[in-house]
Amino acid sequence: MKAVVLAGGNGTRLWPISRKLMPKQFVKLFSDKSLFQMTLERNRDICSDFQIVSNEEQYFVALDQAQEMGMECEKFILEPVGRNTAAAIAISSFGFTHDDILLVLSSDHLIKNKKRYKEAVAKAKELAQDDNLVTFGITPTFAQTGFGYIEAKGYDVKAFHEKPDLKTAQKYLKNQNYFWNSGMFCFKAGLFLKELKEFSPDIYRASKKAYENATHSELTRIKMEDMLNIPEDSIDYAVMEKSTRVKVVPSSIGWSDMGSFDALHKELPKNENNNTKSDNLIDIDSKNNLVLARKKVALIDVSDLVVVSTNDALLISKQGSSQKVKEVVSHLKKEDSTLPNIHLTVHRPWGTYTVLEDSPKYKIKRIRVKPKKRLSLQKHFHRNEHWVVVSGTAVVKVGKNEMTLRANESTYIDAGVEHRLENQGNIDLILIEVQVGEYLGEDDIIRIEDDYKREC
Repeated sequence: MKAVVLAGGNGTRLWPISRKLMPKQFVKLFSDKSLFQMTLERNRDICSDFQIVSNEEQYFVALDQAQEMGMECEKFILEPVGRNTAAAIAISSFGFTHDDILLVLSSDHLIKNKKRYKEAVAKAKELAQDDNLVTFGITPTFAQTGFGYIEAKGYDVKAFHEKPDLKTAQKYLKNQNYFWNSGMFCFKAGLFLKELKEFSPDIYRASKKAYENATHSELTRIKMEDMLNIPEDSIDYAVMEKSTRVKVVPSSIGWSDMGSFDALHKELPKNENNNTKSDNLIDIDSKNNLVLARKKVALIDVSDLVVVSTNDALLISKQGSSQKVKEVVSHLKKEDSTLPNIHLTVHRPWGTYTVLEDSPKYKIKRIRVKPKKRLSLQKHFHRNEHWVVVSGTAVVKVGKNEMTLRANESTYIDAGVEHRLENQGNIDLILIEVQVGEYLGEDDIIRIEDDYKREC
């Protein structure tokens, strides 16, 4: 069985800890592991191969986190823009044989009962081998209005239902034949493509063209024009709700989609006052609060709050209102803010950079370059740069000159001069970069050569 892991996302529902370039599946929330890593971990004994569907910016985070676990996920499909799950799964399916059984997984789900999960997957595989499109129905534990529902009789799907109002959700909860729609699937690649071609031929044709026109080397990179030509639709609307070959595996697996801070609060460890357990929290006559922060937080006489603090943003909400976080993100986008997109620490294929201070005419960064990695050969039109090595050894090319810099040594790069930074050593290279200029945006990078095949 082959795993197809959907690892894209916009990072809006758990803002500010989640951003477009670091969506929730990559944030390490559980014992220093991310949901993405936990997805790989619970399926590594089930699946013989993993294919990750992501975008260019998130690819390097996914690769790093897989390698942290000792897993070499060599198959990646990189989408320039998301077109929903039908397109992502279709493009993936074209890369497998007709009879390959695919286990399609979202990378941002929490599943606590691994034994029951493996049992559910085994049943799904059995049904898939008999030429069925299989989905997983989660036994509801409360009247959830934020999920779609599956009405079933045994393993047979009778109907798919849209997100209900509260009264309808309460009715579904009392009926043992209704299940939450999990967004996980199991089927033969060829059968899925056959059904997609019959029920959503436009998506089938456009996805096939996108796969055929893609760059296939170490990675499968889809072209922007081809991706935009694919109709945007979910696998449920495109296939599952129309096919007569659909089965469902009822599952009680301790599942959550981690779709809100309210859901997250239920899963994180608590102290004696039912507040998030944290060494950074002082709670005085306060209870039932979710607190996520790396700085000290003191709560006095408050209850049922969500308090999320990062280095560049603070969110305070009532419990039960965290679904409105998306409205905050929409407001920030109207302001043309970068806060929905990036953290102060940004992951790059060669390492990370952290913005320490950002002012109109200067910016200070901490740069970490991983061993045996180097940045692109590049230049800037609007800024000069000062580099000071903190630890490790830097091999620096400035113009036609090449030099080696060690701790407490520095260099200066004029605007317009080609330059490159490299770490040839076996430990991380750490340096401080001071940018000075009239414009300090990340789009003032002209790449001349790049090891990672990014746009030059």
